[in-house]
Amino acid sequence: MHSLFLGVPFSWYVTIVGIYGLIIGSFLNVVIYRFHTGKSLSGKSHCLSCGKPLKPYDLVPLFSYVFLRGRCRACGSYVPIRYFIVEVSTALLFVLSAVAAQTVLELLFLLTFVSIAVVVVVYDMRHFIIPDMLTALLGVLALVRLAVLWWQGTTLVGTAIAVGAAFAAAAFFYLLWKVSHGQWIGFGDVKLVFPLGLLVGPTLVFSLVVYSFWIGAVISLLLVGLAKLQRGKLRLHLGMRNLTIKSVVPFAPFLIAACVLILFSHSNVLDLFTFIY
Repeated sequence: MHSLFLGVPFSWYVTIVGIYGLIIGSFLNVVIYRFHTGKSLSGKSHCLSCGKPLKPYDLVPLFSYVFLRGRCRACGSYVPIRYFIVEVSTALLFVLSAVAAQTVLELLFLLTFVSIAVVVVVYDMRHFIIPDMLTALLGVLALVRLAVLWWQGTTLVGTAIAVGAAFAAAAFFYLLWKVSHGQWIGFGDVKLVFPLGLLVGPTLVFSLVVYSFWIGAVISLLLVGLAKLQRGKLRLHLGMRNLTIKSVVPFAPFLIAACVLILFSHSNVLDLFTFIY
């Protein structure tokens, strides 16, 4: 393995990107909490229980949470573990991006994508809604990627096929939404799958759909199993909701997980069927 930047050892390169991921993860926590609340992103951070402003040494990504054992220094109230998970997850995704990227441009694309994706996943898990602004940002990223590919030699026919494949995936999800009257998936998922389909490309759109349902099935079965073991009394905090065996599980995290899998591994579900048979 080698660094994308000449003269920088690969281990240093990955470490720097990981630390940067922790910092961005801390910022994403602020975005998730303040998004659509009217609060400025530049406002001072404070304890959600006592309201006391946090000191700079209370805001060090990862380490402050561990050192304070997940509590507010002033009032001792628990800080949601979501903050810790977002920081660690963002850092890990940044490291994976650093390993997977072959060019600086690809690295910037992956880092931008995972940053938006983390916000989409956590926001959907907390509020069961995907803000149109976040879907639009992914759409802009997808269009930029298409423009770069066209500049690098992709024909207009190839670009049209990519758009058509993404539209077909969105149409399939729209059909599921229409038939189920919004019970199986939300309309936000219909809108989200279009930019994700553009991002993975026409040859992997089918894999995006299949992997999202496979991941969703596995996770849902695990949650149902845990709920049954607890006799329907499982209390897994998903944002502000308590997850039980009867809970509705948001689908956007499964779509994002499938997209991440494809972008990092270029896995094609059809290859799996070829391997089996």
